[in-house]
Amino acid sequence: MPPTQKPPQRVHASSTGTSKPATIIFLHGYGDDADSWLNIAQQFHSAQKLPHLSWIFPNAPHNHEAMSTAWYTPTSFSPIPVGRSSKPEDEGEEDEFNEEGENEILESVEYVCGLIDEEVKNGVPVERIVVGGFSQGCAVSLVLGLASRYAGKIGGVVGLSGYLPRGPKIRAGREQFKKNGEGKGVMKIFMAHGTKDMLVPMRVFRDAKARVGYTLGENENEVLECHEYEGMGHVTCGPEFRDMCSFLERVVPE
Repeated sequence: MPPTQKPPQRVHASSTGTSKPATIIFLHGYGDDADSWLNIAQQFHSAQKLPHLSWIFPNAPHNHEAMSTAWYTPTSFSPIPVGRSSKPEDEGEEDEFNEEGENEILESVEYVCGLIDEEVKNGVPVERIVVGGFSQGCAVSLVLGLASRYAGKIGGVVGLSGYLPRGPKIRAGREQFKKNGEGKGVMKIFMAHGTKDMLVPMRVFRDAKARVGYTLGENENEVLECHEYEGMGHVTCGPEFRDMCSFLERVVPE
């Protein structure tokens, strides 16, 4: 862990001694920290939802170039380059996303994989671990689920108000996932977005949804669950968390 990175925050399962432990690792967005998301776990527990679920909220390191906390250096992006096909199968290595700090994204992915390693070591089955996040946290989570050493092996991915980064290494990992038929495994994916998100517009979300679906292959309809929330900006909302709760109850049941 870099010296500029605070350790993760943890909210333990409210039911002690459960025979079916489960963990969600949830990543905050750009310029934020773990403290801002602790109340989500507390709200779930107060409502007696998912009492067997432990929550881990990692902190992104301080990014000197961005002058803020970030899982990778942010850049402006054009998700569907002008004059080029937007079909997922036509995605090429020369796409504009290649300069997006792909190595930084993959470093963050590996950091989260290390947190998964610790949970598995502590007795949580890998298929009962979910990784999720908001905005940049969503981007890192999707790459982890589709193009890391834990691709297709964890129980689920939760992506809120984010997108799927491009880049040759990420692309190669996704193609390997598709080739190996990892979409037939246990992992399920939940993606959610607000229709009035001006920071990550709907066209970015729909492009990401199409490319995630392409990676999943013929199992897309069984694996991928997507929600759009009318009028919601680059924030979260109650209905979104209710849908996320229902998803988690199915993926990591008590």
